[in-house]
Order: sequence, then structure tokens, then C-alpha cells
Amino acid sequence: MKKLAAYGAGLVAVLAALALLVWLLGVRDGVELPATADPVKPSAELLARGAYLARAGNCMLCHTRRGGAAYAGARAIETPFGTVFSSNLTPDAANGIGTWTPAHFWRALHHGRSKDGRLLVPAFPYTSYTQVTRADSDALFAFLRSLSGVAQANLPHQLRWPYNTRIALAVWRALYFRPESFQAEPGRDAAWNRGAYLVRGLGHCDACHSPRNLLGAEDNQLDLAGGPIPMQNWYAPSLLRSSEAGVADWDVRQVVRLLQTGVAPLGSVTGPMAEVVQHSTQFLSDEDLAAMAAYLKALPSVVSAGVAARRPQSPNTGSATGAKLYEKHCAQCHGDNGEGVAGAYPVLAGNRAVLMPLAGNLVQLILRGGFPPSTQGNPRPFGMPPYQVVLDDGDIAAVLTHIRSAWGNQAGAVSELDVTRYRVAR
Repeated sequence: MKKLAAYGAGLVAVLAALALLVWLLGVRDGVELPATADPVKPSAELLARGAYLARAGNCMLCHTRRGGAAYAGARAIETPFGTVFSSNLTPDAANGIGTWTPAHFWRALHHGRSKDGRLLVPAFPYTSYTQVTRADSDALFAFLRSLSGVAQANLPHQLRWPYNTRIALAVWRALYFRPESFQAEPGRDAAWNRGAYLVRGLGHCDACHSPRNLLGAEDNQLDLAGGPIPMQNWYAPSLLRSSEAGVADWDVRQVVRLLQTGVAPLGSVTGPMAEVVQHSTQFLSDEDLAAMAAYLKALPSVVSAGVAARRPQSPNTGSATGAKLYEKHCAQCHGDNGEGVAGAYPVLAGNRAVLMPLAGNLVQLILRGGFPPSTQGNPRPFGMPPYQVVLDDGDIAAVLTHIRSAWGNQAGAVSELDVTRYRVAR
């Protein structure tokens, strides 16, 4: 009985401590909030800057549901902890930011709090946006306030317990979030610092390209080292490894071309990254893209374990079934020896996307097809149709095993179970 009483007392003490933590986090953010919105009419220059920053942050993609009005929210974002619905960013007074002030908006970006002080879930990437300057925040807010209001109600999140509790969110923030401001590194030039600001802040590249722990927090010790994109079954490749998506050995112009058009001589983008290029980076200035390239090229390189990719020199070692399937379904575009077609279909021999340890992205492409984004610089991209109703799981496993072991490629086999896991994931 005494043990039970002690346990109960301990539990009460823990809950009290958590409640105090929530209270402290609720009142100590250091932001003065006026009661009404700023009545000053923004200049055309400020609105244009805000529109540009909205592109840089790719705000519309997450805050627009399919078939819905732009920036009106209600898009479902699946997470390992449940479903989060994006909020209405139009100036509708009842549902959007019509009664917000620039200070309210900046607090949301910098501190991860809504107008009423409510803690925001980190599916909204304020862990990155906290680095956005107040001037950029004000410009972005001015642009959003210039839009037409949309009476789209905000939908309640559908998170599982205990992730749907304020205490759990407060504890997560206490462990993993600190408001911060971007600080230029004096030893770096202006281009590198601008690139760092865009990649770390509005670009929030780490939201996909950084590994996360069991509670969904980014592992800052492995920043941009790659990781699975939660609930999408795509792998965001490491930006530190030349064997994955690192660009240390690329020319700056090629990095700019990839971010601007979605295709470059040394690679192309598909899947979630295609959406980023289509809705965001293709609209950035050459100067900003070059700055991002300078930052990405300067990231510390990590040497990959295993055998380096080689160009075609040795005979095929894949299965006979896989070779026949490749000849029937793939060779017409990718070539008999995986040589591809310049400007159209990628090379498969020595392709780092083919040789990554995880073959999930390849499975996704065969199952559901894939196109680079349609961009101003590449309006009619070549792509691949879906084969999920043409090939069964065994066929896909066989053809991928062939591709990953033919023409000098040396990567692991793909099992039928691997394919099945991705097919049933959606």
C-alpha cells in the first residue's frame, strides 16, 4: 500500500512539474503582441518580396489541399503520430490570419506559436523557420494578407494519444527546440551565407534530408545526412555523400540547373523532390540558386561504405528472368546496356540512385511511375509510366535485382517481400 501511495505521489509530482513546464513555455517567448493588425498599406516592392519568399518556403504546397483554394489550408499531412491538417493562411477573419499582426506571424515562425499562444505541432517546420529574419517574416505576412480571404475552416488534427496533448508537445519542445536567429559566419563569403540562410531557414531542406529519432526530432549531429520521409515511403538521400545526393564534385552551374529545371547531366529529381522544384526552386533567382549550390557544395563530405559504382565493363550477373523483363519493358528507353538517352532517359549503369543501399525509391518509381517536374526550363519532361498493374512483386524484384547487378553495378538484391511492403504501404 505504501509503495502504491509513493507511486501516486511521484506521478502527481511529475504531472505538476510538466504543468509548470507548460506554463513557463506558455508565457516566456519575449514577443510583444499588439491587439490589432498593422494598418499600414504595404508597398508593391514588399508584396513582391513576400511572394518570392513564399515560393522559397514552398508555403502553398502544404497549405493548399488538392482541388482547394491556394493557401486556404486543410491539406492532410500524414506523420508517424497521426494526421496533421495545414492551416488557412488567407486573410479570412474567421478562419485565416485576417486578425493577425506581423508580430503574431513572426511568433509563429520564430517560436512555433499560434496567435492565441497555442503550441504549434512541428509538422509546421518552425524548427527551421525560426531562423527567418523579422524583415522576411513581415514581407511574407504582407503578401499573405494581400490575398483574397477564403472561408475554409481549419480542421482539427487527428493525432494519437499522447501526441495530441499539450503536455507532450511542451516536453518535446523543451527537449528539441530552441528559438534562434540566423547568424552569418564571418569566415564565409556572402554567397555561402545566403545559401545557408535559404537551405536552413525558409527552404527547410532538413525537414526531409535529415534523419529523425523515434519522437520525430531531427538528429542535428547528422544534419542533411538523409533519411526516410515519414509516411511517404520515400528516402531523401544524403546531401553529404557523393554516392547519394551530395554535389561537392558538381559544377555550380549543374546544381543550379537541377534546382531550376529538375534535370541535369549528372542527375534528375522525381518523387517529393520533384514537387519542391516544380512549386519552389524553379522560381528562385539565379543568384539565390547559386548561393544554395555554394552552400551545398561546401557541406562536409562523408565517405560511403561499400563498393563504388562502376561504369559498364563486366557482363550481366542478374537473373535470367530479370534480364528478360528488362529487355521487354526497359531497354527501349534505358538502352540495352543501361546507357540511357541523353536529355531524356537516365543512365542506369553506375547511376547512384540505382546503387543506394535502400532500393525503396526504385520500387516506388516502377510501381507508380515518375516524372521530373514540368518547369520553365523543361516544360515537357520525359518520364516513366507506372507498372503496378503490369508487373507483379516478383517481377519487379527480379528486374531491379538485374539492374542493380548488371553492367558493372554492384548493389544488393531486391526481394519480393521488399516490393510487397511498398505496394501495400498506400
